[in-house]
Amino acid sequence: MRGGLLGIEGLDRAEIDAILHRARDFQTSPNEAVGRPLHDRLIVNLFFEASSGTRNSFETAARRLGAEAVSITSAASSGSTGGVLADTRKAFAAMRPHAVVLRHPASGAPHFLARHIDTPIINAGDGAHEHPTQALVNARTLLDRHPTLEGLRVAIVGDIANSRVARSNVHLLAKFGAAIVLCGPPSLLPAGLADLAPGVRLTNDLAQAVRDADIIMMLRVPLDWKHETPMSADEYFQFYGLRLEHLQLSKPDVLVIHPGPVSGRELSAEVAGIERSVILNQAENAVAVRMAVLEWVLQ
Repeated sequence: MRGGLLGIEGLDRAEIDAILHRARDFQTSPNEAVGRPLHDRLIVNLFFEASSGTRNSFETAARRLGAEAVSITSAASSGSTGGVLADTRKAFAAMRPHAVVLRHPASGAPHFLARHIDTPIINAGDGAHEHPTQALVNARTLLDRHPTLEGLRVAIVGDIANSRVARSNVHLLAKFGAAIVLCGPPSLLPAGLADLAPGVRLTNDLAQAVRDADIIMMLRVPLDWKHETPMSADEYFQFYGLRLEHLQLSKPDVLVIHPGPVSGRELSAEVAGIERSVILNQAENAVAVRMAVLEWVLQ
């Protein structure tokens, strides 16, 4: 049994390859061929932030592997993260789960809990820090269309400063030698982000970001801006919304990734509807990848 999955940054390339390869098995095998390798295991999904998509895919993944899945949802307390998670630790002493899937608005919450319990922790998103399984889902989706992640040119566009999805994707893609361009409004793209990993470049110009790109990854824009920015959502789309004319600047076979659902703030309906948009493929791959993660952690 491994110590869990706290982030992509701490994995090596061989570990990522192993998870992605196993996820491919789960993509192609019918349910009856999967077996029940986790038939005697209890997985607790502990979500202090709402995310029905991530929670549901972890629940489905656990059950397909034969495990029992229990989900606990709660709003984040106004008290300290440490105090809340310390109380949670007492509850786990009685439940004795084999793994905990934790989503929390505080960066570092999974690492804190991992220091206080012996149960493996899987990070399902912590603050603005990391969202490792979403990066693995993205990578598996890209590999369905590309033979390798090696050397891809990837543009990631949006609120980079506050995006855990962006950070995990940068850490993963950099391990495969990808050239990564981060793009967004100046207030959401601090210069220090260039130090996230080797091969990272910053720009505030969408046309420059997508030029010759193999992959364009659009981050979700919140309905209400939580972080200070001089732009309205409409203004954001004007400057950073992906449209068909932008794709003329990228590689002819460019793939467009977006977490969904499409709101019209990050990309146009025309872009969302093209064959090279892999939004639906990404959603379909979520269960297979999280099955691979659960098996990797618990076996």
